Amino acid sequence: MAEFVLEETIGRVRRLTLNRPDKLNAWNTAMRDQLIAALEAAEEDADIGAIVLTGAGDRAFGAGQDLSESKGFDADRAETWMAEWKRLYNQFRLGRKPIVAALNGVAAGSAFQVALLCDLRVAHAGVQMGQPEINSGIATVTGSWIMREVIGLARTIDLTLTGRMLEASEAYEFGLISRLVPAEDVQQTALELAELLAGKPAGAMRLNRARFADMTQAGFDNAMAEGVRIQREAYASGEPQAMMEKFLASRAARKA
Repeated sequence: MAEFVLEETIGRVRRLTLNRPDKLNAWNTAMRDQLIAALEAAEEDADIGAIVLTGAGDRAFGAGQDLSESKGFDADRAETWMAEWKRLYNQFRLGRKPIVAALNGVAAGSAFQVALLCDLRVAHAGVQMGQPEINSGIATVTGSWIMREVIGLARTIDLTLTGRMLEASEAYEFGLISRLVPAEDVQQTALELAELLAGKPAGAMRLNRARFADMTQAGFDNAMAEGVRIQREAYASGEPQAMMEKFLASRAARKA
């Protein structure tokens, strides 16, 4: 099996790297499953106090869902797909150990959501962040929930309906980026922040993270339940599949 998530231990920090650089680290089922397994392993390792999540290469943290996989979904597969995301997102929400995102390029769609589920985000001026799912015919449900938690409803409506990507300066102003540093300092800054968090009292860290999960649980549960309903309706209509086929054909033509 291909190694889509690389694992490295640096002091008390486990660095996990999404490893599909040729696809801009876009999600497929295998990479998502491997990330779940890597997060579970870090949780169970008593020598690990914090996690850094980043992407391979210098172009993207993650480009979101791999459309070549999801273009073949039907309504039933879309429902199963939502359950897979719930399992991954719960690893971020319910884990005891803090997670720092080291953003090294584009963070789009579900990769943007994963970045927001991390406790802190380190980025550089070339980073772009956003929720362009509407451009692929995909309805945004979990994305709109988590954006509203962080930046409020008005900005969430803007980003969801336009599908526009934020430059790093605007994302920092919105509070989506915790530390904005030169590109060459992103990894080291993320590791230093993770080491700082790893050195905090473990019990208080666990209880603080659990409280944050409690505060947002109702919204999360609603987003996941509505996500099943909305994605079933969307995929039953055929619109997402048609839009993805159109996008992939356009991209292939540009490369020809």
